[in-house]
Amino acid sequence: MRWEDFRSSDNVEDRRGDGGGGGGGFQMPGGRGGLGIGTIIIVGLIGWALGINPALLIGGLEAINGGGSTQQAAPAPQRGRPTAPPTDQLGRFAAAVLAQTEDVWTELFRADGKTYQDPKLVLFSGSTRSACGGAQSAMGPFYCPLDQKVYLDLTFFQEMKNRFKAGGDFAQAYVIAHEVGHHVENLIGILPKVQQAQARASSRAEANNLSVRVELMADCLAGVWAYHANDRFRILEPGDVEQALNAASAIGDDTLQKRSQGFAVPDSFTHGTSQQRVNWFTRGLKTGSMQQCNTFSGAI
Repeated sequence: MRWEDFRSSDNVEDRRGDGGGGGGGFQMPGGRGGLGIGTIIIVGLIGWALGINPALLIGGLEAINGGGSTQQAAPAPQRGRPTAPPTDQLGRFAAAVLAQTEDVWTELFRADGKTYQDPKLVLFSGSTRSACGGAQSAMGPFYCPLDQKVYLDLTFFQEMKNRFKAGGDFAQAYVIAHEVGHHVENLIGILPKVQQAQARASSRAEANNLSVRVELMADCLAGVWAYHANDRFRILEPGDVEQALNAASAIGDDTLQKRSQGFAVPDSFTHGTSQQRVNWFTRGLKTGSMQQCNTFSGAI
């Protein structure tokens, strides 16, 4: 598939070359360090793979431990200069994938009597600012619900290929579609409810389980996008699905933890096992139905 043959989204904010954005890492909520360094490393590593800003995950854990406020950072000030559409190959690819998510989700929301609000895709290098706090390359891609933007350092795609052995353009498209899946969750009210439930959770394991369900739902929604994008644009070629499944498998919590520390701790999982991620992406891809992506009902 030639991604350059598709239209590019106008909702791309290219901050690359801005010289950083004061990312500087993320601060613990309330300025306190109630979590052990081991927990911070694990959460940071998982956030590095895919998902919501690790600062938000750590904020939820801090609330459970009574170690700080769950109050979110104030929105970052907007940059003054406008950004031109990306002209490099990877930038154009990301803009084309985002455009396809816009087309698919606009149609699906309309069919359900709703209006889809396009998210922004922020491309950055090294570090930048988000309404959820500092963004750094080491965090990996993430979605910030406070400003409805997906943050992505495109060097992550090279890391996927080198570290996770998960290369290919469709694997990269899956990453963007997963983050847009979080935006869909935000629009339908899932993310706010989960954050409230995490704040009320009686244990860290319970809060983590909610995070897993959020992530697996985003995987399923990425599969729903792939189903409809292929139906409409014929985007899939032989081997593409295998690329996405390989990426989903490579970033399971169990796989990542075994690589980093030699063993897995299920209660600390925040994204789901490799098999769970594959299963839920596959469910969305096979059915094309948002209704099949309810990870909050029953076992996962």
